[in-house]
Amino acid sequence: MRRLTLSLAISLALLVGCKQASNASVDTPTAATAPSAFAYEEASIASLQQQMAAGSLTSHALTQAYLDRIAAIDDAGPTLNAVIETNPDALKEADALDAERKAGKLRGPLHGIPILLKDNIDATPMVNSAGSLALANHRPKSDAFLVAKLREAGAVIIGKTNLSEWANIRSTRSTSGWSARGGQTKNPYALDRNPCGSSAGTGTAIAANLSTVGIGTETDGSIICPSAVAGLVGIKPTVGLVSRSGIIPISHSQDTAGPMARSVADAAAVLTAIAAADVADTATQERAARSAIDYTTHLKPDALKGARIGVLRKAMGYQPDVDAAFERAAAALKAAGATVVDAEIPTAGQWDADELEVLLYELKADLNAYLASSGAPVKTLADVIVFNKQNADTEMRYFAQELFEQAQAKGPLTDKAYRDARDKARRLAGPQGIDAALKKQDLDALVAPSMSPAWLTDPINGDHFTGAGYGAAAVARYPSITVPMGDSHGLPLGITFMGTAWSEARLVELAYSYEQASKARKPPQFLPSVELAETK
Repeated sequence: MRRLTLSLAISLALLVGCKQASNASVDTPTAATAPSAFAYEEASIASLQQQMAAGSLTSHALTQAYLDRIAAIDDAGPTLNAVIETNPDALKEADALDAERKAGKLRGPLHGIPILLKDNIDATPMVNSAGSLALANHRPKSDAFLVAKLREAGAVIIGKTNLSEWANIRSTRSTSGWSARGGQTKNPYALDRNPCGSSAGTGTAIAANLSTVGIGTETDGSIICPSAVAGLVGIKPTVGLVSRSGIIPISHSQDTAGPMARSVADAAAVLTAIAAADVADTATQERAARSAIDYTTHLKPDALKGARIGVLRKAMGYQPDVDAAFERAAAALKAAGATVVDAEIPTAGQWDADELEVLLYELKADLNAYLASSGAPVKTLADVIVFNKQNADTEMRYFAQELFEQAQAKGPLTDKAYRDARDKARRLAGPQGIDAALKKQDLDALVAPSMSPAWLTDPINGDHFTGAGYGAAAVARYPSITVPMGDSHGLPLGITFMGTAWSEARLVELAYSYEQASKARKPPQFLPSVELAETK
């Protein structure tokens, strides 16, 4: 997760084959030669499939090209430090898929396409660590359900990405993109800037073309935030659309996985592959009663014509460049045919304390269940707390574990305090929040600025989080999509579309239509720092 909501953001952070930084320190960016030209720069799934269908490209060659690029600019050059581990079987997987293609068997749009996974998702034969040294030797024996779906769809699992350790739920003073196992991930637009969290490595990796697409996870902002500051499209699905089994958890109320990509089309293709019911995740059973959706059929460039969009102006005001870009985005929505009206979530921010209570209760219960069932070397949250104390020089060199300790002090999920907080938070953010705002003006979606521009990475003081617009959807368990909308001195900015539960198809339509009208994404230049024009 990234953060709870703006009102708590100042004080509460939410949120063996290893490509590990030396001593997991935070490097000081220095001027570096720009990476050499890359043959698959900004390549889409569709364009790569066209090349493979024509016989001018193989999955093996594409996978090798990405592995070479990881070595060139993630391990060396600007040393982005986004990929924590590469899959030793990646080329073998690619070869098998090339053989299937040659034999006339095509699994679908992802056939032979490399994908990176956040390092809290079980994927054999790699480690799953949540960035913690306590799990540095934890090799799950089977894939997470969503990984099995990706492989079934023909994707090549090329590796795993660094993250904010334990998905940013360990401390109130965490630095996003840092983990003891993986070190500090950099923002590819300005290497001294933060990649946001907790899916920091996925955001940086996909923005820097280290893979075609990636998977992040979110509890509150961890897909939207790193996607926004990396100029990406990120889809945070309705809780229950994508299985969480085999993912190191924080909260079964709010956790979900979702695609992070350079375009709405690519994100839609990945979402189509991973949206499925899983008997091991009860939240997906409501999904089981719904027909499967191919989200790529909802890529409609004219979808904004006749749409009614509510602008959340109370989510503005924390940064002038964000406000200016958002006003331009609202004008673009109107120019594309949408009716744009001011809207308000009447309960905004009223769920903050209850959300935190829920996350702390569920962290203890859910993490204990995962550790006990996955064969991990530590079995409980209490074990992790002890490990961190015993290894404080590496694990707690920058920040402590007070949120872990608060979670450990919580009782069982039968406690009335937990049940009341859970029900109140969901009600305020969902039926009385997003749904009320949509119903009041008969809206298709709500929009808000996704995030502030990326802040300077500061391990001493932690994240400098000033504002965001995604919190209601996270707490309500509803979908949200961020799309690039501009920049602030070269740092990407995003606009977030939010809707009611199970409205992904409509949000994909609106997000795609806006993307095609705005064309706001710009590839990163790997600058050491933001280049500010001097005034005379």
